[in-house]
Amino acid sequence: MPNSLSDQIISLIQQVPELYHRLVLVVAPSGSGKTSALKEVQQSLGAPLINVNLEISRRMLELTTRQRALQASRLLEDILRQNRSDVVLLDNIEILFEKSLEQNPLRLLQGLSRNRTIVATWNGKIGDNYLIYAAPDHPQYRRYPCQDLQVVVPE
Repeated sequence: MPNSLSDQIISLIQQVPELYHRLVLVVAPSGSGKTSALKEVQQSLGAPLINVNLEISRRMLELTTRQRALQASRLLEDILRQNRSDVVLLDNIEILFEKSLEQNPLRLLQGLSRNRTIVATWNGKIGDNYLIYAAPDHPQYRRYPCQDLQVVVPE
């Protein structure tokens, strides 16, 4: 059984091509080594590693708040399309949880993972069979059932 976080991620990447959603989530709190693991996967597989916060923010600079909400998913899709790779690594996805963007981050990532394998870091945890982002009293709090999700959690 793979022991390092990057080995676990690579193992799941190899298992998801037959699934409806080819999405692998690396779930852990900030500072737990998710980015380092993605960099190791990038070196191993040659897959592009995208800082979603940075790339989406750049593309939203000239847009109004309403335009940002309407175009957020298309902007991320354009970023992925520019990286013509079957496997794409997404780090720093926090912008997708911004309330003003009115997005469902998990659904967005699942939709984008229909045509390519996506590995995304998720600052949160798994608790009571739910994928959780932020604390319940936080404005960006989200909670999703874990069914049909491919999740890697650092040990």
